[in-house]
Amino acid sequence: MSKYNLPEMMSYIIGALFVVIVFAIAYAYLKPHRLHHARPLSTLALKGTYLLYLLVLLLLIYFASLRGGGVSQVFDGPEFFVFLVVLFVPTAGIFSRKITRFSGKRVRYNIIFSVVNVVMTITVLLLYRF
Repeated sequence: MSKYNLPEMMSYIIGALFVVIVFAIAYAYLKPHRLHHARPLSTLALKGTYLLYLLVLLLLIYFASLRGGGVSQVFDGPEFFVFLVVLFVPTAGIFSRKITRFSGKRVRYNIIFSVVNVVMTITVLLLYRF
């Protein structure tokens, strides 16, 4: 006999589908295969590091939810507030890239937020306790 019953298995499957759907929507929104002709490398760096960050974040949230106690048990106390910062800063950066105020300094903006995405990916990996 399996140690998991049907409702638990369905929640794991639905969680995995949620990860795939969120990542697919982010990929469709960012269109990393379409690069800006004037700044292709910085655009690729920004979009690639954000998608890598998002994939790591979604998988760690999924794995944390499988643990006993869920996400609140994995990210507890002050770690939860760091987790919230890690959750929102890269997303705010990717959404604000089209603001006209940054259009003249777009290459620098892309590079800075590429580094921010890498730092946030490392931070979320360090927050997750194995």
